[in-house]
Amino acid sequence: MAKKGFIRRYLNLSSNNLTGLIPTANLPALETLDLSNNLLTGEIPENIGLFSGLKVLDFGGNVLSGRIPNSVTNMTNLEFLTLASNQFSGEIPRILGIMKSLKWIYLGYNNFTGKIPEEIGELTYLNHLDLVYNNLTGEIPSSIGNLTNLKYLFLYFNKLNGPIPKAVFNLKNLVSLDLSDNSLSGEIPELFSQLQNLEILHLFSNNFSGKIPAALSSLPHLQVLQLWSNRLSGEIPKDLGKYNNLTVLDLSTNNLSGKIPENLCSSGCLFKLILFSNSLEGEIPKSLSFCKSLQRIRVQENKLSGELPSEFTTLPMVYFLDISSNNLSGRIDLTKWNMPQLQMLNLAKNSFSGPLPDSFGSNNLENLDLSANKFSGSIPRSFGDFSQLMGLKLGENQLSGPIPDQLSLCKKLVTLDLSHNQLIGEIPASFASMPVLGQLDLSVNELTGNVPSNLGEVESLVQVNISHNHFYGSLPSTGAFLAINSSAVLGNNLCGGEKISGLQQCDYGVKNRVRWFVLTFLLASLMMFAIIVFIAIFIKQRKLGRELKRVESEDGTWELQFLNSRILRSITIKDIVSSIREDNLVASGRSGLSYKGKSTISNKLFLAKEVAAISKSCWMEWTELCKINHSNVVKLLAMCRSEKAGILVYEYIEGKNLSEIVQGISWERRLKVAFGIARALKYLHCHCSPCVMVGEITPRKIMVDEKNEAHLRLSLPGINLCSDNKCFNSSAYVAPETRGSKAFTEKSDIYGFGLLLIELLTGKSPVDPEHGAHNGIIEWARYCYSDCHLEMWVDSTIKNNQGLMIDCQNQIVETMNLALQCTAGDPAARPCAVELVKTLESIVRSSSCVSSSGFKLFGVSM
Repeated sequence: MAKKGFIRRYLNLSSNNLTGLIPTANLPALETLDLSNNLLTGEIPENIGLFSGLKVLDFGGNVLSGRIPNSVTNMTNLEFLTLASNQFSGEIPRILGIMKSLKWIYLGYNNFTGKIPEEIGELTYLNHLDLVYNNLTGEIPSSIGNLTNLKYLFLYFNKLNGPIPKAVFNLKNLVSLDLSDNSLSGEIPELFSQLQNLEILHLFSNNFSGKIPAALSSLPHLQVLQLWSNRLSGEIPKDLGKYNNLTVLDLSTNNLSGKIPENLCSSGCLFKLILFSNSLEGEIPKSLSFCKSLQRIRVQENKLSGELPSEFTTLPMVYFLDISSNNLSGRIDLTKWNMPQLQMLNLAKNSFSGPLPDSFGSNNLENLDLSANKFSGSIPRSFGDFSQLMGLKLGENQLSGPIPDQLSLCKKLVTLDLSHNQLIGEIPASFASMPVLGQLDLSVNELTGNVPSNLGEVESLVQVNISHNHFYGSLPSTGAFLAINSSAVLGNNLCGGEKISGLQQCDYGVKNRVRWFVLTFLLASLMMFAIIVFIAIFIKQRKLGRELKRVESEDGTWELQFLNSRILRSITIKDIVSSIREDNLVASGRSGLSYKGKSTISNKLFLAKEVAAISKSCWMEWTELCKINHSNVVKLLAMCRSEKAGILVYEYIEGKNLSEIVQGISWERRLKVAFGIARALKYLHCHCSPCVMVGEITPRKIMVDEKNEAHLRLSLPGINLCSDNKCFNSSAYVAPETRGSKAFTEKSDIYGFGLLLIELLTGKSPVDPEHGAHNGIIEWARYCYSDCHLEMWVDSTIKNNQGLMIDCQNQIVETMNLALQCTAGDPAARPCAVELVKTLESIVRSSSCVSSSGFKLFGVSM
């Protein structure tokens, strides 16, 4: 019981999973009312004004709806009003203008409509105005210029139009201005020179035109400038960066011309330079060669010319360098390459010439694209030392000499393109030992000899092109050669099976007669007969391993498809069908039931997933998924179907479903799961041809094995909704732009990964009813991540989740930041899969949360 005369001034019930309506009360002395981060529903009570003494009102992060009641204006002392991340609708009340004490308004992530009221300009004490992620329309009111104490103005992701009003430049104290993702137009005014305290300026994804104002160069504190995806033209201001403190500059996807200014890195802090898809010309400035802070450089699709500056190839922090599709020239073998962090290098579609360098000074190189240049000489044997390489493209050059055997040492190589060169000799037989090789293009060269028969035994190989060479003899009759398109073998003297249209059949009869004639001198006729019979049986069995089988059973006719003859010999149709019984049930889900099966021949375990009847179109798509081979993707071994049902046969992973353990695993294990799925996405998006979309990335589709490795089970989107025309999905785990029948994209997969990260961080699922599907959980997460609630959220996350240590707080914050980037409403603003892996690696390396020995768990590259 409170002591006599004691007055309660503060009531904080945040982050308690409270449900129901906001209670009514009459507490005129209360100064702080914080009910944020709960599950409250309904509307704000009409008599909320009874809290007349309030200074802080925070209802953010709930499921409240309706309009803001007029009675809030009775709280004349209110300084902080936070209603963000709810479902409020209607217009922002004009009468807020009479609440003169307000310093903070946060109404983001709601459904407010209409215009921003002019009366906002009467709140002269306002420091922070945040109206993001609503449906506000009209122009930005000029009355905002009266808010001379304003430091943060966030209006992004609305439907605002018109120009930036001149009155905005009265806001001399403005530190951060974000008007991105609207329909604003007109020129960017030179009046920006008046905002001398500005640090962050985001105007991207609008319709701005004209030149980039030179006035931006005069802002001494400017760190982040993002103007991408507009219609800006003219030159980049020559003094940009000279007097700024630039760390991030993104001017991509505009119509800019002229040269790249020399001063962009004068601050010595620039780490991201993004200028692609413009019409920039001239040489790469030598000053960038001394910008040791640079990490990511993307200047592709311009008109840059000249040679690479010598010091440019020794930048110590660069991990991503893309200067493709320009007019650059010169030799790169005479330049010292020492870029120890380099993972991705793209010099394609330029005019570089001369021999290839032996090294690029990095042990981390994953993607190397030097195609469509004028490189000559041989392929260096030292390329076999690129142990992390997953993609190597050297096509459309003038390379000669044999293909070095050493390339087969690149055990992680998925894509190899050596087409349109002058290479000679044979295909190295050692290529058959490359475990994940998926695409091989050797077309339009001077290669000779037979195609190695064991190349058809590379299970991961799905696409081969050897056309227009001088190969002779028979094609392998297995693997990727089984149903190869005739265009991929034209221009040779090859023969093959009857299934390959346009290619003559091999005349095995003549060879057999010659062989029989020779062998009759060496062996008795009985032994010869036995050998012939044995060979015939062996060839027939090999052929059966890849053919479609039809088997009669009590349930009717089953079609069975294996793409691996070894699997055919170890699992029978009887094993698969008989596994579908209740005592073998291990999982059930929206798309079907899963059963644990066991081969009667080899005791091999497998997972049989029962699904709805598979249409012909979806059947072909499943066949493509059988070719995928990655350590973080559950292998699809075979498919069966009848008129009434289908069965998918996966490898059996000994472990637990992520949905069963996500609440109880340590932070280290959660981060490892995220890293594994990111690696899987990187493989599926970047190293499969065509790239593979996951559709849904849910915890139920992720198995975590005994070594804490995550394995993503692929399935076609909406398998039990498949028809002969399309397969579609409307799950809570898919991106908003792909709801209904729209096709999935790489960016929609990234969105799903962001939802998975939020669930790993918080334990909250987008399918839980209290969160109102995925929009609710994302808005809640963004609210928690806002400046005013970040510290509180991290503390509660550490307390409420088993295994989270206080030393992990930096990792938690950075991971949540990545999750919010992934779930951005604009697909173009989401990172790609390569960036996911890079960011997660950086998160682990930069924190003391996980020991160096622990990091080895994450450090396995794809």
